[in-house]
Amino acid sequence: MKIIFMGTPDFAAAALESLAQKHEVLLAVTQPDKPKGRGRELSVSEVKRCAGIYGIPVFQPERIRDAEAVEELRRYDAEMIVVAAFGQILPKEILTMPKYGCINIHASLLPKYRGAAPIQQAIIDGEEKTGVTIMQMDEGLDTGAILMQKEIEIKPDETGGSLFDKLSYLGAGLVLDAIDKIGRGTMIPIKQDETKSSYVKMLKKEQGRIDFTRPAAELERLIRALNPWPSAYTTLEGKTLKIWEASILDQAGGVPGMIVAVTKDALLVSCGDGMLAVRTLQLEGKKRMSVRDFLLGKRIEPGTMLG
Repeated sequence: MKIIFMGTPDFAAAALESLAQKHEVLLAVTQPDKPKGRGRELSVSEVKRCAGIYGIPVFQPERIRDAEAVEELRRYDAEMIVVAAFGQILPKEILTMPKYGCINIHASLLPKYRGAAPIQQAIIDGEEKTGVTIMQMDEGLDTGAILMQKEIEIKPDETGGSLFDKLSYLGAGLVLDAIDKIGRGTMIPIKQDETKSSYVKMLKKEQGRIDFTRPAAELERLIRALNPWPSAYTTLEGKTLKIWEASILDQAGGVPGMIVAVTKDALLVSCGDGMLAVRTLQLEGKKRMSVRDFLLGKRIEPGTMLG
């Protein structure tokens, strides 16, 4: 099938690679290169990198709904547009352009967790499973008919990063099955149940600030969900302290945020309910390290407050 692909991060790149090996990808549409880091050098998207490997032309419009961008897509006469984490909303002119319309790879079991951060939110909420949905796109935000779904278990030690990787490869395979069924005319779309829908906004860095008055179990999920980005953090002696790994202790502590005990490989921090055993952290200006290594260079006394 002749396809235009739209996507930006590595989640989308896995799908592009899968499509490039089975179909004729006419064009890869991705977000413009952006300055990054202290040197402000232009950073290219993972989709652009992948397209370069497979010799696929790349189009990077500032606004996909601009008339010039719409006409550029029309020039390719694609049979289908496949979208995965593109980052812009498609107008009706594009949605209705190809013979088979536009389909989207979404990292949740729709209608739950529509929006920009379904992977992290599923972990934060303590879900036991999640998955990928292939949906027929319409003018709403993740509201189109469900074409195919596949679920996976969320493991107790799952991080946002590990789940991201699993779902990207799950989606890359599932979209091929969906295209095959669409091409053969055997796909049966299923309308989403609006009564079961929920929406997740885009993640912001400040969402990672740890409120130790919350239960330890809730904070442990937050730490895993926001690993590797934007990361869960607090402060120690006025410096930002990222917490990368912690476990739950079901016992009472002291004032929320207080380090009540220091062991050779953990800082035991009191929470609103229970305690967190912090095991991997990163102090501002330092590398990520185990608490064991951290304590070799810094003395922490019980009673020290975080946050």
